[in-house]
Amino acid sequence: MAKVVVITGASAGVGRATAREFAQHGCDIGLIGRDPERLEKAAEEMRGLGVRALAVPTDVADADAVEAAADRFEKELGPIDVWVNNAMVTVFCPVAEMTPADFKRSTEVTYLGTVHGTMSALRRMRQRRHGAIVNVGSALAYRSIPLQGVYCGAKSAIRGFTDSLRSEIIHDNAGVHLTMVHLPAVNTPQFDWALDKLGRQVQPVPPIFQPEVPARAIYFAAFHKRREVWVGFPTVMAIMANRIAPGLADWYLASSGYSGQMTSEPKAASAPDNLYNPVKGDYAAHGRFDNKARSASWEMFTSRHRDAVAVGLAGLAFLAVRGWLRKRA
Repeated sequence: MAKVVVITGASAGVGRATAREFAQHGCDIGLIGRDPERLEKAAEEMRGLGVRALAVPTDVADADAVEAAADRFEKELGPIDVWVNNAMVTVFCPVAEMTPADFKRSTEVTYLGTVHGTMSALRRMRQRRHGAIVNVGSALAYRSIPLQGVYCGAKSAIRGFTDSLRSEIIHDNAGVHLTMVHLPAVNTPQFDWALDKLGRQVQPVPPIFQPEVPARAIYFAAFHKRREVWVGFPTVMAIMANRIAPGLADWYLASSGYSGQMTSEPKAASAPDNLYNPVKGDYAAHGRFDNKARSASWEMFTSRHRDAVAVGLAGLAFLAVRGWLRKRA
């Protein structure tokens, strides 16, 4: 019987690529997003891959709406096996220029949306002692950068919430797998429709990865017992550098963190944003940076095949030590 997978933020970007990844593996897909037309278009794409797909337009900031969506998925598709919390909105803006309303809205979608999805999934999975919840994080959950204070704060909150809940699940022996997948910069429409108060068009900080890279990581995390999956070497470097020298990272980002997130092109004052309402348009998984984005991650390869990599590294270490001993003999 096909697995039933629910994905939030599924109409575009990483969510759209993730829905396609699960569908290509024969999973039935429940799609959550705010734009009904784009969400249904995504559902049609999944059906074209030979699986069942149900689009339920939902604002994840509304806990009751998320719960109602979960009920509908279970009634029409069957028991939920995997729930992926991916929905997010953000604002590119210095904290000093943010409004409390924008902070509140972005946090409600990105952080509380993850909490709402997790709680709805957990209610059902605990009863069956079966299921996986994948919370999509970011390197910025560990190493914050300027101009994205609200997003960094929300992703850090998701990490804290996930770690706390994981301990509770272990304590209760609940039988539910909870994991996080931390992403690097990804080529998605986010950089076309995020609220941008900088006056210039924004961009992901290079190196940039295609959304299919995190999609493969999310699929992998759903079915393998990893506490976290770090996608891309830049994610590894950001997390490790912040552990080793966070103060140095503060100063480095103060000097380079602004220009790295902005292009030289001006941002139209009338450009739409998706903070409070979805932006209409034929958006899918990819953004406008196809010519700069990478389609593979060596770090993700080593995460997926960590046992083989460990054996290989151990073998190389053994050969190196044996060679050194022979020279000493």
